Amino acid sequence: MRAEVRVSGIVQGIGFRPFIYRIATKYGLVGYVRNRGDGLVEIVIEGRKNRIEGFLKELRHKPPPLARIYKITTKYSEETGEFKNFRIIKSSGRLEFSGSIIPPDIAICDECLRELRDPKNRRYNYFFITCTNCGPRYTIIERLPYDRPNTTMREFPMCQKCSIEYRDPANRRFHAQTIACKDCGPRVYLTTNDGEIIECNDPIREAGRLIEEGYIVAIKGNGGFHVATATTISEPIARLRRVKHRAQKPFAIMARDLEAVKTFADVSKWEAELLKSYIRPIVLLKKSEDYYLSELISPRLHTIGVMLPYTGLHVMLFDWVKEPAFVMTSANPPNEPIVIDNDEAYRRLGRDVDYILLHNRRIAQRCDDSVVRLHGKDPVIIRRSRGYAPEPIRLKIPSKKCSLGVGAELMVTACLLLDNKAFASQHIGDVENIETLNFLREAINHLVRLTNSRVEVIAHDLHPRCNTTRLAKELSEKFNCPAIPIQHHHAHLACIMAEYGLDEIVGIVCDGFGYGLDGQAWGGEILYCNLTEFKRLGYLQPQPMVGGDLATIYPLRMAAALLSKSIDVEEWLISRSNLLPHGEIEAHLIAKQIKDGKVPIWTTSCGRVLDAISAILGICHERTYEGEPAMKLESAAIGGRNILKLEPKIIGDNILDTSFLATRILEAQKNHKIADLAYSAQTYIANGLAKIAIQKAEELNIRTIAFTGGVAYNQHITETIREAVERNGMKLITQRLIPPGDGGISIGQSIIAAKLIK
Repeated sequence: MRAEVRVSGIVQGIGFRPFIYRIATKYGLVGYVRNRGDGLVEIVIEGRKNRIEGFLKELRHKPPPLARIYKITTKYSEETGEFKNFRIIKSSGRLEFSGSIIPPDIAICDECLRELRDPKNRRYNYFFITCTNCGPRYTIIERLPYDRPNTTMREFPMCQKCSIEYRDPANRRFHAQTIACKDCGPRVYLTTNDGEIIECNDPIREAGRLIEEGYIVAIKGNGGFHVATATTISEPIARLRRVKHRAQKPFAIMARDLEAVKTFADVSKWEAELLKSYIRPIVLLKKSEDYYLSELISPRLHTIGVMLPYTGLHVMLFDWVKEPAFVMTSANPPNEPIVIDNDEAYRRLGRDVDYILLHNRRIAQRCDDSVVRLHGKDPVIIRRSRGYAPEPIRLKIPSKKCSLGVGAELMVTACLLLDNKAFASQHIGDVENIETLNFLREAINHLVRLTNSRVEVIAHDLHPRCNTTRLAKELSEKFNCPAIPIQHHHAHLACIMAEYGLDEIVGIVCDGFGYGLDGQAWGGEILYCNLTEFKRLGYLQPQPMVGGDLATIYPLRMAAALLSKSIDVEEWLISRSNLLPHGEIEAHLIAKQIKDGKVPIWTTSCGRVLDAISAILGICHERTYEGEPAMKLESAAIGGRNILKLEPKIIGDNILDTSFLATRILEAQKNHKIADLAYSAQTYIANGLAKIAIQKAEELNIRTIAFTGGVAYNQHITETIREAVERNGMKLITQRLIPPGDGGISIGQSIIAAKLIK
């Protein structure tokens, strides 16, 4: 009997061919297995029927741990007798199928880690130790099939010992495309910031020692450079903030191990599992009561972003030091993509760092670290990148069209939708300049090539001036397909509908900004949605954005807008004029514009309301990074109580009065703790939004309410909405697979566009 088998999914780059070889020989079958250029694995086997059946059963039910099988097709025929044994043969460039892809980068496995530490092992202390179960994948691939010549490892011919291991079916590195050792693989070296080689026996551990001493070191990893320094000394962190122009934005840190993390942060069992997973994301953890690291790492926040080492190089950095963790932040100039090239590192980072730790393997695809927060045991993905991308998100609503979403303006990703698989790119960033826009363009082209897709429709944000909107029109000409605008908050809700397989929903969408149908700045919305249309059911009270974008940077402007209906804001602003860039002159101007009513932009943004409350309470008066005032308000509320117990004030039956909230917070400021007022303000917003959503859902006979948008990262607001919804016998759903912030927008765009196109 003969069986011709095709397997689609994530089946290249995870030891799948060696797995097939082993089970084929186990069942005494002959034939071959090979990779194909469209991402499939092709298998031809001959032998007795019962043995082929046993082979196929094992293939379906016992694949390698990192494999993701989407489909197996089998064609039976008569045995030909052309094979004498079973072999892994040369890959084919055949392109027939769309939708298979390589895996993401995988953290160092326990077996490689043991070998790294074993003085008797020939890969002892080799920083680039990998096997079929771990190592870089997405960041080294240039094209399919996933074979060494199609990766940046082609520049490192295998030595005789590695070649023997590569061909040995009993070896863990059998057909491991990243196989290497100190004799034939990538090499590491330490230099000064201007390129002078530092002569030392152990460049990696020497770099770790320099970091502990307070120097700033740029470190090349798998998907780009990090900038590292000590965590227990404030001076180098302050210097790093100056050179990176990051006055307040928190830095991520890398801890030596989980035990070290527990000395400065609270870690639940679910957080520990995520920290140690093969993804190894940055996990936002609550600082412990005896937190002892520098406060400059995450100023005035109750959380700290922590990851564990995910390469041999990272593990070795800690060997000569006592530091529990290093600051490990992405190395990129302001608002530009992460640096990946060695020459570029000297040019762009040299002035800001003291030393640079490099290796000589090229990075094919830049990829930032992923960021995740847990609400209880439920993951909330903030940035979906290394360890996740490009593995697709399996949706419960399939698409008949291949659609491409290009994102909005901030936290941008791209998404290619094929059937029920959303292939989201790695994190691109804020598309505000040509460098990041080019990165987005390159990531899209690479994703299309890897998945062998034919794009049929492109989706972009409704805002006409987004750079991604212009890119969508450019790509529509390239791919000869239509480009469709999708309203921002509709896209947010489409994600959660497809994740849960719902045809319609009443959803609460809260974020900083989304271009509304009326041309104004939406961001505190209650919508009815299906996958082709939506209706606005309710929203936060519209407030004037005095100065437009300036109101997002200086939240006192938003605070004045909210308070203007109840107090003399000119007097109030003058008393705080030292907190405005232009002092009293600016205070007079803001008050006059509010009084005259000559403010062209009005907003319903929940983010702007949280900013205003943060400013009223004196928590944050200038936004130096996205979400800062609201994040610091959340941190200030830790340990607080709902002291004010404000009943939501609804204007009409669908608008939550936020001026009322601001006035009550101002009035109570003299008599109550900031923590209690911050807590009370968040509770009011959550209960008010829930009240409107529940009422509208009841009118429409819908029993499930969704909550999404960037504000959904706020655990207190999310849980308060959940409690209110469940008290009324309804169900609240939130996103677990897709970022609720703008990093998920491209996915929602592609879902809606695929439904709209005929």
